[in-house]
Amino acid sequence: MSDDEKPEAPDLVKPDGARPEAIKAVPVRHPGRWIAVAVLAVLAAMFVHMLVTNKQFQWSFIIDNAFRPNVIEGVRTTVLLTVLSMIIGVLLGIVLAVMRLSGNPILSGVAWVYTWFFRAVPRLVLAVMFGNMGILYAKYHVGGVPFAGQLGDALGVDMDATLFTVDANTILTGFMAGLLALALSEGAYMAEIVRAGMLSVDPGQNEAAGALGMSRMLAMRRIVLPQAMRVIVPPTGNETIAMLKDTALVAFVPVNNELFFQLKAVGDKSFNVFPMLVAACMWYLLLSSFLLVAQYYLERYFARGSGVPENRRAGLRALGFGSGGGGA
Repeated sequence: MSDDEKPEAPDLVKPDGARPEAIKAVPVRHPGRWIAVAVLAVLAAMFVHMLVTNKQFQWSFIIDNAFRPNVIEGVRTTVLLTVLSMIIGVLLGIVLAVMRLSGNPILSGVAWVYTWFFRAVPRLVLAVMFGNMGILYAKYHVGGVPFAGQLGDALGVDMDATLFTVDANTILTGFMAGLLALALSEGAYMAEIVRAGMLSVDPGQNEAAGALGMSRMLAMRRIVLPQAMRVIVPPTGNETIAMLKDTALVAFVPVNNELFFQLKAVGDKSFNVFPMLVAACMWYLLLSSFLLVAQYYLERYFARGSGVPENRRAGLRALGFGSGGGGA
């Protein structure tokens, strides 16, 4: 078809010169949304009604006993266990991740075996096992020569190279046993998280750092890890929240001044077990909420300069706190 034969565009102006009528846009209706809202509203009202009218909750009993001094001490112990376990776990995870990515097959193999073992064994089993380590050795001898006793027996001489001796019950208290179980297990999970974050950084960054004369460790500290933090922080926040909840496992070691142990003790003594379980849920919800807010601000801090628009960053909406940014 030639240019002269092309069809003419339709004339949008009426022959009498009047402007065309405005388009009447009809919004799309979403009846399913209103039905879902109505159903959820009814369910929420039923849930609130159950909380208020069911006398088995015994809210007055919960208020009177959920803030006792021993319960507040349990909160402090839970927070301390969470903080110490995560600090040890993160530092150990960084070391294991570097070992796993090392070109040395021995270091890489040791890191793999560590992560394989501590990811496979449940934390409850680890906590109980560390709490009973005194069965293996009643005392721990610290000496300067390995296998000094065996060498002395073989040579027929006394080679007691012990510097000092520590009783197992002194060093492996319930708190220490629980801390070791949680921290060593967390180190295995953090190793995989940190390794994933390091692998997300472009390998060219390491090459550029090497061209500038940086050592591998300096490049790791100044170049790789800061960029990997955007990938590391979100799952680390989830691990911290999971660690807060897993501190309840040390009640089986037992750790007497832990939050769940104290709340359960109040319920057992008063024969009101269920209200104290509700109080435990409320305490863990409160503490987890603080961690969620802290995670949000950490993610926003490490997302600076990433080129991601502010309204698309991971915000409070993803954490269950509503909208975290501006409009779309």
